[in-house]
Amino acid sequence: MGATPAERRIGMPRILVLGGGVCGLAAALMLARDGHEVTLLERDPQPVPDSVDAAWETWQRRGVAQFHQAHFLLAGAHRALDAELPDVRDALAAAGGLRFNHVSNLPPAVAGHGSRPGDERFNTITARRPTIEYVFGHAAAREPGVDVRRGVAVAGVLTGTPVIPDAPHVIGVRTDTGEELRADLVVDAMGRRSRLARWLVEAGARPCPEEAEDSGFSYYTRFLRSRDGGVPKDRGPQLAALGSFSIATFPSDNDTWSVTLVTSSRDRSLTAVRDADRWTAVVAACPLYAHWLDGESITDVLAMGGIIDSYRRLSVDGSPVATGVASVADAWACTNPSLGRGISLGLQHVQLLRDVVRSGIESPVAFAKAWDAATEERLTPWYRATVQLDRARLAEMEALRSGQPRPVIADPATARFRALAVAAMKDPDIFRCLVEIATCLTPAEEVLARPGLLDRLQDTATGDPPSLPGPDRAQLLRLLG
Repeated sequence: MGATPAERRIGMPRILVLGGGVCGLAAALMLARDGHEVTLLERDPQPVPDSVDAAWETWQRRGVAQFHQAHFLLAGAHRALDAELPDVRDALAAAGGLRFNHVSNLPPAVAGHGSRPGDERFNTITARRPTIEYVFGHAAAREPGVDVRRGVAVAGVLTGTPVIPDAPHVIGVRTDTGEELRADLVVDAMGRRSRLARWLVEAGARPCPEEAEDSGFSYYTRFLRSRDGGVPKDRGPQLAALGSFSIATFPSDNDTWSVTLVTSSRDRSLTAVRDADRWTAVVAACPLYAHWLDGESITDVLAMGGIIDSYRRLSVDGSPVATGVASVADAWACTNPSLGRGISLGLQHVQLLRDVVRSGIESPVAFAKAWDAATEERLTPWYRATVQLDRARLAEMEALRSGQPRPVIADPATARFRALAVAAMKDPDIFRCLVEIATCLTPAEEVLARPGLLDRLQDTATGDPPSLPGPDRAQLLRLLG
């Protein structure tokens, strides 16, 4: 018989995880189950509530700005849960999580082909963010080898003897009360607001390469609950471009769902959808989405803006800026939430971290280089592609707002993805290729490299994406008064 986790833990490295969001909790679970002694520090003090309802209604997670915004776990997240945390997946189902298949809503032109063997790879289970974090939080609290400490804020890193010049070696952290906690590896899962880069500079590191730009979108979300059980059925894409705004509909746990209107942050005329009556009027004017209003509203309109697309790399010209530390999920890179990729890619990033840690952290330099290389190969392409899609959609919104024609897409990869979206409405094979990308199962460059696919696109992808019914610009402004 193989060694138990407790037996493997003897002599295994100690790991500190900073941040108790979904991906920080997942990192603690995966690393502990590999035999590591894990301590997780979370700044927000409130414990995990005792019920899903309490998590939604009373849990104060001030460190998570989007805690009550729309969330959706894509098939890429489900694949990671199946492989690494099946008990957490099952607990999410027991907590009311919704099982969903991304190809259950086929476009009319390909619906006649029906389901196919292999479509189960598009399965997922999803829930509201408080429900997801409630489930992960309780799993971590029960896990041997994980010590979750809530209400502990980190103030900086501890460093030891450097192993390479001009790069501090992190050996732990210092809390805001002065406590010093030491570890063989510090994992930054503090999200988009992480201050790790600043702490490393204060410790003598070179500034790490960073990118940050306002995504340019604003979000207006409302959650609803069914009056008689179940959630609405899709009649159109979950995320749909409707002229100068978009609409996103995400079914969720316990007979709830969210509807989000996405606008350009520069489109001041559309800020009027903060008003619940005007928000409702706009959704009601979208024929494929009006039925999503058939429920009891459980929130007012929740507005969110100022979302930054950001990227941080703890390496310059192939040399680590620090050792003994790794950034994961949104602490490494994050994008706007309308594509729903955050947690799904974050869980895959955590899975990758566990794999690289398995190869050894005894050599801090070798680990830092291996982690940087693995992240750049596996995750960075997703970040780059998402930013390009954001830019293309924002440019389209701005053009339509000002009465200009749709701009030509300059980025070749984004243009190919747009062609894929057009062809998917006519071809069941290409539709599944599109869903593979959209649900974070396979990167676009891998899908598009498949033999014969580009030739099929040239034959099938002609014109712009099909227009969906909804208010034009003039009608939209009239609805908003």
